[in-house]
Order: sequence, then C-alpha cells, then structure tokens
Amino acid sequence: MSLKETFLTICLSFVMLHSFAQYEMIPLWDGNVPNSVISDEVEMIRRGDVLYVSLVQTPTLEVHLPTKRHATGRSVIICPGGGYVNLVYDWEGTDIAKWFNSKGIAAFVLKSRLPNSKSIKVSYEAPLQDAQRAMRIVRSQADKWGIDPNKIGIMGFSAGGHLASTLGTQFSKPNNFKESAIDTVSARPDFMVLIYPVITMKSDYTHGGSRNSLLGNNPSNDLVNQYSNELQVTENTPPTFLVHSEDDGAVPVENSLQLYKALKDKGIKTEMHLYPYGGHGYSLALGKGHLETWTDRLYDWLKSL
Repeated sequence: MSLKETFLTICLSFVMLHSFAQYEMIPLWDGNVPNSVISDEVEMIRRGDVLYVSLVQTPTLEVHLPTKRHATGRSVIICPGGGYVNLVYDWEGTDIAKWFNSKGIAAFVLKSRLPNSKSIKVSYEAPLQDAQRAMRIVRSQADKWGIDPNKIGIMGFSAGGHLASTLGTQFSKPNNFKESAIDTVSARPDFMVLIYPVITMKSDYTHGGSRNSLLGNNPSNDLVNQYSNELQVTENTPPTFLVHSEDDGAVPVENSLQLYKALKDKGIKTEMHLYPYGGHGYSLALGKGHLETWTDRLYDWLKSL
C-alpha cells in the first residue's frame, strides 16, 4: 500500500469512528429562541484546567449514550454549575455524563442560557425555560435514544443545582411565549440529583453571586420567594438525592438541609449524604478519600427507585 493510500485509509477510519460516536449536539429551540432579543453578544468558551462556557446564545443538549448492551433505559439531564455566570461544562457536565454512561445510563448535558446575557429579555425566566424544553425534548424523543420516558431525571451542581431544583419544583410553570406541540409534553423530572446545590434565594443562606446573577441586586420579596425552592416543594416534587459538605464555604450546607426538611414534610422519598469535608465544587471528588464514594451512594439510590 502506498503512502497516499495509507493516509486515505487512516482518514476514512477516523471518519467512520467519529460517525459511531455516542453523542450529538442538538439545539433546544427551532428558529427564534423565546424570551430573547438580538444583540451583539458572542458565546464565549474559555479553556483552562476546566472548560468554561459563558454568554450562551444557542442553548443545546449534548447527548451521551451508553452502548446498547449496557443501556438500562434510565437517563438524566445534567446542569453544570458556575454561579449563573459560567457553565463549568466538562467538570460538572461531560465528565459526569461519562460516569453515567459507565453505569448504562444515558446522559444529556444542558447548555442553558445564563441570566447575565443581554440577549435575554427577562433574565431570571430563561434558565427554567431551557430546562423545561430540555426535559420535553428528551421525553418526546425517548424512543430515538432507547430510554424510558418515565425514568428521566434532572441533576445539577451548585447553581446548576438551583436550576435543577427549580425544574423539579416548578416544572409546570406556564410559558409566556407561543407554544408548540412539544410544550404539551410533561416537563416533570422522575427524580432529582442535587450536588452541593444552591436552593434558597433568601439572604441568610443563599450563594450571593448566584442570587445576584439570577435575580439582580435588589429583587422583590415575591421574586426571592419564587426562586427559593425550599418554599416550592409540593406532593408532586420527584424523589431527590442530595450531597453536600459541611465545610462548604460558598454554598452553605443549610441549602440542602432546608430542602431535605421541605421534601420530608411533603412525604417525598429523599436521601441526603453530608460529608464533613470537601468544600465546594469537587465534581466526582476523585482522590478526595471517602468523599469520592458519593457516586457509589448515588448509584445505589438510583437502583432502588
């Protein structure tokens, strides 16, 4: 085989391998994104030891599927954290998706709009709108991805945990834009997984950066209460798994404690794991001793559902 033929063979093999990749990127919205205005903003990607995405202009879902032989039918939509300013896209997104795939669980990484973007009309409404649409897309296309439409969860880290818990408690919030057929699909998650989550917007225990980014510097009491998700729990809130560290200096552990009590008071099946150390933003916690086992506890819990 000549050098040219060898090169072409390698290129063809690469193309074929890429075509069999188990992920794809799909936009959340067809045509115009609701609750948006035309601006000169450009979506930003910053690569360091982790990948940061900011000023999101085109919200998407990145689809990660396990091999069919491993697939359990369960799936989860992942909301990365970042204080509602950035999305820590790989650290709390695609890395987590790969872990789920190793357990036979399909994963969808949500790149949602961030409220600090001037491309959004009503800043605090956009993240939930994107999360609702993400759940409706996954549920409506369950057959395509080989998943069970009744086993779709939402997961979030830090500020992504606030978005996930907003969807879990306010999934039926009406749209203020012209709906299409997909908007009749239920946006209720079948379970929630919240890792060191922001829950409250009340000033005593909130994460100030997330609150200011989402609601502004001087939000009304009504707006604070609306997005304090410990106040929004109902009997229809899905089963929930919580992880938090007691020494979290960014998002106080009281966020998870308050949500746990609200869930317990409504009779929602809930499991919470508190660790004495770990701080904040540890993702899979690899190399962090006992804390690293939180994913084992999650897997055990998922199997119990």
